[in-house]
Amino acid sequence: MELIHRNLAIGIHDALQETFFEKNKYADKVIERLLKAHRKWGSQDRAVVSEIFYNIIRWKRRLEYYMGESVKPNNVYKLIVAYCLYSKTNYKRFEEFEGIKIADITTKLKKGTVPTKSIEHSIPEWLAETLEKELGPIWEKEMKALNEQAPTVLRANSLKTSAKELISDLADENVVAYTVKNYPDAVQLEEKKNVFLTSAFKDGLFEVQDATSQKIGYFLDVKEGQRVVDVCAGAGGKTLHLAALMGNKGQIIALDIYEWKLAELKRRAKRAGAHNIETRMISDNKVIKRLHETADRLLIDAPCSGLGVLKRNPDSKWKIDQAFIDRIKKEQQQIIQDYSKILKKGGKMVYATCSILPSENNEQVAEFLKNNPDYKLIKDEKIMPSQGYDGFYMALIERLA
Repeated sequence: MELIHRNLAIGIHDALQETFFEKNKYADKVIERLLKAHRKWGSQDRAVVSEIFYNIIRWKRRLEYYMGESVKPNNVYKLIVAYCLYSKTNYKRFEEFEGIKIADITTKLKKGTVPTKSIEHSIPEWLAETLEKELGPIWEKEMKALNEQAPTVLRANSLKTSAKELISDLADENVVAYTVKNYPDAVQLEEKKNVFLTSAFKDGLFEVQDATSQKIGYFLDVKEGQRVVDVCAGAGGKTLHLAALMGNKGQIIALDIYEWKLAELKRRAKRAGAHNIETRMISDNKVIKRLHETADRLLIDAPCSGLGVLKRNPDSKWKIDQAFIDRIKKEQQQIIQDYSKILKKGGKMVYATCSILPSENNEQVAEFLKNNPDYKLIKDEKIMPSQGYDGFYMALIERLA
């Protein structure tokens, strides 16, 4: 990895500044816009920019220690230099780097140690405390895994193809991929590629969806002809998987509080050839009440801290705080309480999050079951980041007849 073109350094600088210092700017969207604005950059340049950008976000706290100061709008170039020195990335001395004292940075790097665990794992102090409190001694192993780069995993759309056929189609477009053991629809890329440019994507043969996220569709145990309600559908990654598992038979009602997310879901469903999905915006409580006791299956993919997906969203550790987690836990309890009424007697539901905190997961389920004796836990599963993919939790709950 080399940083030898000045315009790439400027691009990385501007993207970092936007992510760190502008309100509601998320890394994935910032980098997407940057790469769209520089269509002349070759694939190598784009890879350099993406990797350095994400790694600097990932290692921000550690880099601040090497810099001897917090990141501010006027020292982002110093942050880039600190990263290049830390990662042994070859870089040119651009004019933007003039005046940056590298001796202090290299002195600290030569020491080879950092003063605290939170600096070592590059997370805020409060988060290190929360992880240690909730996960115990395994927290460092999980944090280490969360600081690795996420693999790119696709879900073969079984309405149109299979994992093996998809691998063959991608190979025709110079994208090397392989199947993933124990994940029937998952296909993992050998290296990062812009798969959205492939005709396989345009033809609706796959969606980008992490392997553990694909487990949830199977966990819900859907059958053809059922009525399934997905209450926090978002842009519909899991909804589309449910449609494929149901072979387009039956009905899926996808709900969300955001109209734009449902519009995106409709667009994706059309490309995927998923015809059994109906979208409804949750504009008031009546939308939920009308659905009471009508669903054979219910998916509650609850809003959460997102701590299980820091591999792919490293900026979120700088955007959330303990108050946010406390607030989201109240919201989760409210959601599972209100939305569980949608389930028919004898029906099954999944409560899922992409968090690794027990207080957002099994503890929420235990609290719900304590207050609702007419529901029972069939099974639950937690997948930790150290297992190679995103951290997820899922609980399968039955409403008793």
